[in-house]
Amino acid sequence: QVQLVESGGGSVQAGGSLRLSCTASGYTYSKNCMGWFRQAPGKAREGVAVIYGGGSTTYADSVKGRFTISQDNTNLYLEMNSLKPEDTAKYYCAAHRLAWISQSICADRREVDFGDWGQGTQVTVSS
Repeated sequence: QVQLVESGGGSVQAGGSLRLSCTASGYTYSKNCMGWFRQAPGKAREGVAVIYGGGSTTYADSVKGRFTISQDNTNLYLEMNSLKPEDTAKYYCAAHRLAWISQSICADRREVDFGDWGQGTQVTVSS
């Protein structure tokens, strides 16, 4: 059974940093597109960052230069620096529906294309 479990969320003041982790288990094959999404109250879920083939990364404009996505054999990470109150949201780890997709499709960060989701971890940034 496929499972994604996030950790590392919490409360921090503006300008602070957090590192989110996601542990994947139950996969019999690796997926070449993984990502982090977030959802703030009353807003749609948005793709924050994706990593393709374990190396190529794409970010939402709102987090470029502040967030870094990375990956090792079983874990996905999101390093978040210079946090702002508008980064407050529940953050989700996700894997693309297909085992293999093109880099351009991965970079689109479309929620509908991701089929495996974690339960989410809350990030709260106070001003």
